[in-house]
Amino acid sequence: MNSTLTKEHPARIVDSQDMARAMRSVLGNFCTGVAVMTAQTAEGPVGMTAQSLVSISLEPPLVMFSPQKTSKTWPQIERTGSFCANILPVDRRDLGLRFAKSGTDKFAGVDWQPGLTGAPVLDGALAFIECSVEHVYEAGDHYMVLGRVRDLGEKGPGEPLLFFKGGFGSFNGIPRNQD
Repeated sequence: MNSTLTKEHPARIVDSQDMARAMRSVLGNFCTGVAVMTAQTAEGPVGMTAQSLVSISLEPPLVMFSPQKTSKTWPQIERTGSFCANILPVDRRDLGLRFAKSGTDKFAGVDWQPGLTGAPVLDGALAFIECSVEHVYEAGDHYMVLGRVRDLGEKGPGEPLLFFKGGFGSFNGIPRNQD
């Protein structure tokens, strides 16, 4: 979709499907990092991939991420009252893909340690941020989850895994895969 915005001729999209398509296309130009959000439930560890992790405040220390309302994992994380954001390096694309899928044992063969809250801190993550769930807001077809930071740390050097135009990549131009 090409449009030129001027005062005389603003772009107007009235069809919701056209708007959704335009939003994916335009916002796909905004590069984000990739994190795996984890929690420890009574039934075992759970996790999901997110590209929406952002820092909100230093005082108090707050971060936010946005799971889809259709997520089967988010309600399990929410019930625990805490989560860990595991920031992935470019060489752990496999974890980003694994935790993005439903209906599989996401933790099979994945090494991790329990963090301060008990949430899994994944081995090989660049960094981790453990949070208690502070607030959950409805936001269209997603939730906005505000987390109060309880513990965090850097786990090692590396380059972050990035999400751009529907695929994973890096600053150094590793070819994106459209999985």
